[in-house]
Amino acid sequence: MAIIKMKNNTSNAKDVTTAGKVITCKAAVAWGPGQPLVVEEILVDPPQKMEVRIKIHFTSVCHTDLGAWQGKNEAQRVYPRILGHEASGVVESVGEGVEDMKVGDHVVPIFNGECGDCVFCKSKSSNLCKKFRVDPLKSVMTNDGKTRFWTKQGEPIYHFLNTSTFSEYTVVDSACVVKIDPNAPLKTMTLLSCGVSTGLGAAWNTANVHAGSTVAVFGLGAVGLAAVEGARSRGASRIIGIDINSEKLARAETMGVTDIINPLELKKPVHEEIREMLDGGVDFSFECAGNLDVLREAFLSTHEGWGLTVLLGIHSTPKTLPLHPMELFTGRRIIGSVFGDFKGKTQLPQFAKQCMHGAVKLDEFITHELPFSEINQAFQLLMDGKSLRCVLHL
Repeated sequence: MAIIKMKNNTSNAKDVTTAGKVITCKAAVAWGPGQPLVVEEILVDPPQKMEVRIKIHFTSVCHTDLGAWQGKNEAQRVYPRILGHEASGVVESVGEGVEDMKVGDHVVPIFNGECGDCVFCKSKSSNLCKKFRVDPLKSVMTNDGKTRFWTKQGEPIYHFLNTSTFSEYTVVDSACVVKIDPNAPLKTMTLLSCGVSTGLGAAWNTANVHAGSTVAVFGLGAVGLAAVEGARSRGASRIIGIDINSEKLARAETMGVTDIINPLELKKPVHEEIREMLDGGVDFSFECAGNLDVLREAFLSTHEGWGLTVLLGIHSTPKTLPLHPMELFTGRRIIGSVFGDFKGKTQLPQFAKQCMHGAVKLDEFITHELPFSEINQAFQLLMDGKSLRCVLHL
C-alpha cells in the first residue's frame, strides 16, 4: 500500500493512502499535432492486473517524442495523448499478480517490454516480445483495451509507447517496468529508458564492436553519441562522427570521437571521404539520423567484405531502403536494432549497475535541466539542436 506524506498547517504530517484510488495529478497533454503541450490536471486510474503505477521523478524528451508530437506519421496520430518514454521513478502501487516489484522500488519504464513467457522472450536471438514490443500505433492498455488516463471531464487520454511518462503518475504494464538498484541516481538512470541504452547497446550487442575496430556514426544526437560511447568503451581505434550541426561536432570531440566530418563542407560524398580515410571503409557504421540519404552513405562507408551498418534512426513511412539487392553481394550488411538489443527486464538492471560504477559517462548526455512546467521549452531546445537530453524534474 502506498503512503504519501502530505504536510498540513501544523507540525504533524497526515498519511494519505493512494493505493487503489484514482489520483489527480499534473500531466503534459498533447491535444493535436504541433500544438503546444498543455500542463493540466488529469485523473490516473489504479493499476489493474499485472500493471504498475509509478510516481515519475524525472523524464526527458527524445526525438521519437518530438516526431509523435509533430504528427509526422498520420497513422500514429491519436489525441488527446500523453507522450514521453524516457523516465525514472518510484512504484506507488502494483496491481494483482505483480510479484517482482513492490511499493517504493526504484524503476525505469521501458517502451520495448519483456513478458518473459512468449517465444520471442525465450529466444536468445531477439529482445522483442509478442505482447509488449514497441508499437507506436498502440494507445491503450493491453488488459482491457482502455486507458488509465482521463480528463477531469471524464474523457479518455491515450497512452504512448507503453509508457506515457509526461505525467506525475503513469500506469504501465509490469512487463514494461524495470526494477533498478535503489542507490542508483534516478536522474541519470532516466537515460537508460531509451537513448543511451539504444545507442550504446547497438555498439555492444548488435555490432559487437571490439578493440581496434573502426566506426562511423551518422547523426550525433543522444543516440549517436551513445553509440560513440559504446564504441569508445570497447576500444575502437577510430570513431568518425558525421553531422551538419557544428555544435554537435564540437561536443562529439569531447566524448570520444577521433575524427569529425561536416558533409556541408565536403565536395564529395561522405562515403568516399571515409573510404579514403580508412583505406576502404569502416568496420561498423551507425545511422542515427532517420534520413534515407544518410542511411545510404552509412552503408557505403563500410568496408567491402565485412562492413556492418546498424540502423537506429526513426524513418517515416512509406519510405523504403535506398539499396539495390545486388549491393549486398559486396559483403556489406545492414541490420536494425531496437533498444540496443537489450532484453529490458533481464539485462537492464545489470547495465544500470555498470553505469553506477562508471562504465558509461551518463552525466555528459544531460545538457539541460528544467522544471516539468517548462516542457515546451525542452521540445524547442531539441528542435533547435541545442540539447542532447533535457531532463525535466517532476
